[in-house]
Amino acid sequence: MYDLYNELQQKIKELNVSIKKLRETGTEYAEAERDYKITLRSEALKLRAEKGMPVTLIQQVVYGIPEVADKRFKRDVKEAIYQANQEAINSTKLQIRVIENQLSREWTNEKTNPWRKRSIWLYQ
Repeated sequence: MYDLYNELQQKIKELNVSIKKLRETGTEYAEAERDYKITLRSEALKLRAEKGMPVTLIQQVVYGIPEVADKRFKRDVKEAIYQANQEAINSTKLQIRVIENQLSREWTNEKTNPWRKRSIWLYQ
């Protein structure tokens, strides 16, 4: 039972670390999204103003510009990391629930809980 309690405490610590990490990666993802949108907009305006490109073609051409493609790639990587951190948090929460359920079962089981046996004997 003490092993389960220690494992539960360790999982709670892991969850706290993961939540802090999620905040960092969320900020990085938001910054990458901002940089991508700014670059995308400025390149689209350049295509329209400098080259006189029709608006209908800009959306197809702008994504092929190396700087825009690079910013989009960086944004997508940051998004994947952010989502992976969210899944890690969900997994840790599930592991905590499993351990809590196991502790609950052991706590109510007379065979594995020495305190329960004593309390029953004391009240008889």
